[in-house]
Amino acid sequence: MIEFAEWLQATPFSEAIQAAGWIVPLIQSIHILMIGVVFVSILMIALRVLERTRMDQAFADVWRRFAPWTWTGIAVMTITGALLVVAEPVREFTSLSFWLKMALLAVGVASAAAFRRSLRPILVSGDHAHEFPPGIKLGAVVTVALWLAIIFLGRAIAYDVDIWGAWSLSS
Repeated sequence: MIEFAEWLQATPFSEAIQAAGWIVPLIQSIHILMIGVVFVSILMIALRVLERTRMDQAFADVWRRFAPWTWTGIAVMTITGALLVVAEPVREFTSLSFWLKMALLAVGVASAAAFRRSLRPILVSGDHAHEFPPGIKLGAVVTVALWLAIIFLGRAIAYDVDIWGAWSLSS
């Protein structure tokens, strides 16, 4: 994998991103902004499932309001994340935090799709006073925890050796 990372880092596209000092901070800013959008959208849906907010609204209305932000944010994060990898592939590919984040991100996106499927009957019915079963409430809590871990691991990439020590892939 290191050979691929070194090759990618030497490509003209990667070198162009690296050479312009303002591009990486701009991409990082957009990426971090989208993480906030995705997390808050997921949090609002989870809090509605947990009956902590927006109880005056049908769950379907809350879903329709926040789910598009989640999926749009994930799409933008995918693009900006890929650009960040192209900009610094050796750093990313030798970071345990990066690989853990990617694994949790795959789980997070798959769980969001599964969560949507499990909620389909509620979304279709538009039930205003629906109470969610414990399994769906647990899923909401786990989803929020999962995204908090993704956020932490994204930040940890810059401090991979300090955080993981001997477990770090670059040590």
